[in-house]
Amino acid sequence: ILAQGPSLNRRTSVSCRVMGDAKNEVVQVFGRKKKATAVACCRTGQGVLRVNGHHIDTVQPELLRAKVFEPVLLLGADRYSKVDIRIRVRGGGFTSQIYAIRQAIAKSLIAYYQKYIDEASKKEIRDILVAYDKSIVIADPRRCEAKKFGGRSARARFQKSYR
Repeated sequence: ILAQGPSLNRRTSVSCRVMGDAKNEVVQVFGRKKKATAVACCRTGQGVLRVNGHHIDTVQPELLRAKVFEPVLLLGADRYSKVDIRIRVRGGGFTSQIYAIRQAIAKSLIAYYQKYIDEASKKEIRDILVAYDKSIVIADPRRCEAKKFGGRSARARFQKSYR
């Protein structure tokens, strides 16, 4: 009797998890800028946007807060009203983090619409975002160049002297 009990519980718990996943549609994407990486988890919900557990309205610095809201303002609040997006961001400076968050929000909505809604609406969303700014959807590949020997930085050399 003891051997059968746990196996039955495992089967029922697995079936509950599968049923829970069917109605809770989740997409996970990332946005990058320099050393900053933002991972966005987009799921069916009521339109909540959170960054590191805080509401998106509290993002600092205040001057760059408008950059975070660009994907939302471009696409309209009605597209975001059906999804919850939770973002974890780490690395880089505050400006790079803002740009990484902005990219993660845009890419998460595109991925969600592609996977759970339809391809036509996904293409429409992507076209609107790319027409405004290509870096919202496509990552910037530029990185900091490493310092080399014989100089004080990556390209600058020490001054040559003959005496």
